[in-house]
Amino acid sequence: MSDLNQIMLDNSAMMSKAINHLETELSKIRAGKASPSMLDNIMVDYYGNPTPLNQVANVTVLDARTISVQPWEKAMLQPIERGIMVANIGITPQNDGVNIRLFLPPLTEERRKELVKKCNGEGEIAKVSIRNIRRDSIEQIKKLQKDGISEDECKDAEKNTQDNTDKFIALIDKHLAAKEKEIMAV
Repeated sequence: MSDLNQIMLDNSAMMSKAINHLETELSKIRAGKASPSMLDNIMVDYYGNPTPLNQVANVTVLDARTISVQPWEKAMLQPIERGIMVANIGITPQNDGVNIRLFLPPLTEERRKELVKKCNGEGEIAKVSIRNIRRDSIEQIKKLQKDGISEDECKDAEKNTQDNTDKFIALIDKHLAAKEKEIMAV
């Protein structure tokens, strides 16, 4: 019985990680308002070493549509500006000699729909991940049944696995609906 419990615990833990990953990916998709997390994946050439932007500059949000990047060293202005351009996030940096400002343009209806599609794609990736975890768990349960665990216990474990899967799929749909509402709000 402890093997079945361990499978169920592992199942829940892995599905939670899939949800956390989805939340992280959705937070990177801009919904019309500025967020420092939009710049998390930007790498800057720091004296020959690729370094995350947040390790060479202070990233702050000035207002709903403006992000300020203040480098810790004045010599880093050009490499930061270059890193932002190379990252191709759809925003042109404005360098005033001290700070770099990023002005987010308002989203068009077409761009909003593209972002919703991107969110739904991330959601589908998360759903596939959840289903793969379910499949692996059920395979482990069937293997334990062959090794001598009763059929009733295995059927209960499979039902619990399916219930867990349904719960996490519903959670993904909830996250996607909230993000779509956020993106489509004008």
